[in-house]
Amino acid sequence: MNTGKKIRLSRIMDENSNRTLIVPMDHGVTSGAVQGLTDAHETMNDMVAGGADALVLHKGLARQCHPAGGRRAALIMHLSASTALSPFCNSKALVGSIEEALRLGADAVSVHVNLGDAEERGMLVDMGKTAESCDSWGMPLLAMVYARGPHIKNAHAPDVVAHCARVGMELGADIVKVSYTDEAGAFTDVVKACGVPVVIAGGKRMSSDYEFLNMAADAIKAGASGLSVGRNVFQHPRRKALLKALRSIVHGNKTAEEALAVLERSP
Repeated sequence: MNTGKKIRLSRIMDENSNRTLIVPMDHGVTSGAVQGLTDAHETMNDMVAGGADALVLHKGLARQCHPAGGRRAALIMHLSASTALSPFCNSKALVGSIEEALRLGADAVSVHVNLGDAEERGMLVDMGKTAESCDSWGMPLLAMVYARGPHIKNAHAPDVVAHCARVGMELGADIVKVSYTDEAGAFTDVVKACGVPVVIAGGKRMSSDYEFLNMAADAIKAGASGLSVGRNVFQHPRRKALLKALRSIVHGNKTAEEALAVLERSP
């Protein structure tokens, strides 16, 4: 790994825990001004204040929104896009470049690949080319790889998630984001088979704080290098407190019960 990548990755991965807490805020392109992102600047400030290590933003938000003083979070510029209005919503297209990300001061870029989609081939080509450019410029690459297609019976099956993680690593990602397995203990095998840091997606809104914190704690215990969680965080009524609770898990190895206590006593 070249020096530029090492320096930028150090802004995303905590030097003590070697883990990261990422909040993706790229939902506006896919779904519009969803709850929690209507005032993106306010949300960004809350995410940074709560302790997010990095934010995933499309280039428009990256230009307009800058945290208001104090603590800084790393910027991961998202390069992939599709909209929920399209009949091909799982087919992602590249809408940015490494050079653009560098001009905006990004610490990393991210791409999204949906394995099993009819346009899988094109997304894999885009990821491979992006990884090559990232190596040339010393830019870390986060690959979000999911199984979404007509022949996918269970996107959370351990072998399917492991395949997603392996594709990300094999095509040059420095960090891979995947869904959590439907069997908690099986995620250890996903991590072992990948070879680069693996972070888990938050998925749909969960029914309780404990359920969400328990998933996070189980993933860390299984070897995950962190979380990349959006809606479950920025749509939470006490999102800064929730981030502090998640930090206690990711960087402090707290249990779900201990993290819940952090959430309950945080202002």
